[in-house]
Amino acid sequence: MLRFESARFTVSVAELEQLNRAPLSMVPEIAFVGRSNAGKSTVINVLTAQRQLAHSSKTPGRTQLLNFFELTARQPADGEHVVAYLVDLPGYGFARVDEQTRTRWDRLVGGYLSGRRLLAAVVLVMDARRPLSEADEHLLAWLAARGDAERLRVHLLLNKADQIGRSERSRALAQAEHRAGSLPMLVSVQPFSGLKREGVDELRLTLSQVVEG
Repeated sequence: MLRFESARFTVSVAELEQLNRAPLSMVPEIAFVGRSNAGKSTVINVLTAQRQLAHSSKTPGRTQLLNFFELTARQPADGEHVVAYLVDLPGYGFARVDEQTRTRWDRLVGGYLSGRRLLAAVVLVMDARRPLSEADEHLLAWLAARGDAERLRVHLLLNKADQIGRSERSRALAQAEHRAGSLPMLVSVQPFSGLKREGVDELRLTLSQVVEG
């Protein structure tokens, strides 16, 4: 299994054109994306067992960078090397930003998700109380339009599952699983709670399988 605790910040990218010049290894990338305040930063911090690896903000739309965190492995022959990147994408669905900012977000995040060849998996973090919003569907459409969509792994993470009852959780899971079955990508679904640390092992196993085969 990947050593998620080894995660450390590598670089931030503000413009899509900077990716080709960024000091990044040619290894699989796992992107985390979701609506603002869906708990994406908390998910990353819990996954990596680090309290402040990914920074959150209560102001939607404030973070507008692609933030790369490297995961490393130790090899007896050549020591430690990078095996994958976790990529924290700006949250979407924010209301209080100007049109120029929205257009820039579409160009940066949309361009990354639709064209990045090293992208191996996308974790779509959704609030379990309000899954598959219009903005979530917009993002899934970007992924489905990729020419190599069939090789991409998408993991629908129903975060804040501790805040809903059993029947509501079952409905949210059924809704997400039904949508997953209609997409051209390999899609999996799981409930998660960053607050209660629920589902961490399942998420780690899923992402490790993506990178390690």
